[in-house]
Amino acid sequence: MERVRDAERTRAEIIDVATSEFADQGYAGARVDEIAAKTRTTKRMIYYYFGGKEGLYLAVLEQAYQHIRALEQKLDVEHLEPVEALRKLAELTFDHHEQHQDFVRLVAIENIHYAQHLIKSGAREGLASTALDVLTRIMARGVTAGLFRDDVDALDVHMIISSFCIFRGANRYTFRAIFDRDLLDPASRDHQRQMIGDLVVAHVTSRR
Repeated sequence: MERVRDAERTRAEIIDVATSEFADQGYAGARVDEIAAKTRTTKRMIYYYFGGKEGLYLAVLEQAYQHIRALEQKLDVEHLEPVEALRKLAELTFDHHEQHQDFVRLVAIENIHYAQHLIKSGAREGLASTALDVLTRIMARGVTAGLFRDDVDALDVHMIISSFCIFRGANRYTFRAIFDRDLLDPASRDHQRQMIGDLVVAHVTSRR
């Protein structure tokens, strides 16, 4: 049992270090030697646990996505009115992406590679269903209560929330270079957090 726990701790440590390395250096730039040097293990053990660099990178991606999906699943909004519940979900994504810039960079990096690694993930189907589970229930309650339009796709709402929250981190430096405004400036945080809630609520409540 202790050996199993040691293996789990070692694997978790490798993924933690590799997350920072891949986020900082990209898939092409990251080196397994460097990752091994920053952990209490060896390159050989990394290959043992993950099969190689690509397997390690995929494990990093899967854990990054699974973390935000787990937070969404734990979000207790069933007691809230649909509008407030939708705001809470948007705010949770806002908070997570702001606090986990490695996740934002990993998403950007994987898109540079046309998701060629993520497409191989056995966890991909689960990542999709859990992403929409809570949101779909909120949307259904809103429609039943006559508060939300009945022609809104939950995936579209997810896209609005995700794109806003990813943009703040992924485009932070180019946005600041052009407009001289830091999207992660704490002084504008409350305003932007309110903004994403307003955006999604306006979309699902507008009448056509």
